[in-house]
Amino acid sequence: MTHSLTADAQPRSVTGRMVAVKEMAQLQRMLFEIEREFVRTATTLVYRVGDVELKYLICQHVWESAGHARFLRERGRELSGFGKDECVRESYSAIFEEAVRAEDSLVALVGFYRVLKPALLAAYRHYLETTHHLADWPSRKLVEEFILDEERHADEVAQYLQGVGGDEWTQHLSIALSAIGGWLGERESIAAPSDFEWISRTVPYRHLDTCNRGDSPIASTAYGYDPEQFPIVRSWLEDPETDARVLRVMVYVWLMMELDAVDYLATVFYETPVAPFDMHYDLARHLWDESRHSAFGYRQLPKLGVDLTRLEHSLDLYNILVQMSPPERYAMMTMEFEAGSFGTKAQIMDKMRELNDFEADTLLAFDRNDEQQHVRYGHRWLPEIMRLFNVEGSVDAFVANTKVRFEECSKTYGGQTPHSLSAEERLTGNKILALVGIK
Repeated sequence: MTHSLTADAQPRSVTGRMVAVKEMAQLQRMLFEIEREFVRTATTLVYRVGDVELKYLICQHVWESAGHARFLRERGRELSGFGKDECVRESYSAIFEEAVRAEDSLVALVGFYRVLKPALLAAYRHYLETTHHLADWPSRKLVEEFILDEERHADEVAQYLQGVGGDEWTQHLSIALSAIGGWLGERESIAAPSDFEWISRTVPYRHLDTCNRGDSPIASTAYGYDPEQFPIVRSWLEDPETDARVLRVMVYVWLMMELDAVDYLATVFYETPVAPFDMHYDLARHLWDESRHSAFGYRQLPKLGVDLTRLEHSLDLYNILVQMSPPERYAMMTMEFEAGSFGTKAQIMDKMRELNDFEADTLLAFDRNDEQQHVRYGHRWLPEIMRLFNVEGSVDAFVANTKVRFEECSKTYGGQTPHSLSAEERLTGNKILALVGIK
């Protein structure tokens, strides 16, 4: 796509008896488009950054931004002049496309949080300065809440930006944003220098072949049948005689490994730019749910005595699925992995009641509730993603074919990540036995 530095972010001139309403509706439309593009592109940060807590935080911010966009759309549709479609103007998409092209993941983070997000905060504040406090009261109350969110987002991410640098990149994005006078055209536009170059015009974006897990130990998988090698022993999960204390540790490891789902689901947003916004809204909720599920394990395991520096993160699912198409990724996630987990997790939940662990019961109950909703998302949105990628035929046939293709891709792209830790160092099934006091 060819982009140009133009001032089309400026509100269109409107006349007539509804001019005041239409002007505010147009500003709301612009804010909706900005939030929507943030959701689509900031998700590329998730699998690029390595810090686990930062991944969780970005997922939370994406979900909250999706909520902003949805409220803006619903309020905007009550006003004359908002528009019926959900497309994003080219000048906005050009800037967000540029933002994802930063080579370094933390510099990319800097671009979003030191340039694009502060400019959005300024746009929201400009809206409050522009609109009437009583006539537009419903919109103002929304925007006041969004301003608080944006201020909190800046505070929450600040620790991850310390010492990163990226001054040249922030200047690059600032030039692009200044050329349209800020997101709402609220500032005087400043033409870009003649030597300004859009990186996104010549450098296509592609997902990482493997996701970033920072300093965490990694391996191809955490699942297997040998208790001397793997922390999640599949036969133990299925055995009704397995001690509930062992199951509790293993299921928390399983939950923590849903970080796989966080990383590969995050890839789907960018590749579906013309998807209905409601699809991205549900995917943003799905993404945030998976990050919370992973956090269940990440935060509970240390309480049970697990040293997280001895727990290897599994990378196979990302490495395999990123080689497949977005509809294939989404089909495997919702129709195979999540739909196929209910039976095993139900048995585990029943067994763990023996422990009278209210917190574990609560976390697993919410995980199950969320996963059921995710499968419903799959039934709703897989046909739409298939349509976006011109996939013909029935959903059932596509899912069946995708399972076969997944197995084929697994032979090439799976099992390629060596263990960071030796069997003596890493958490395994036998070490879980010892941890809970079983010899």
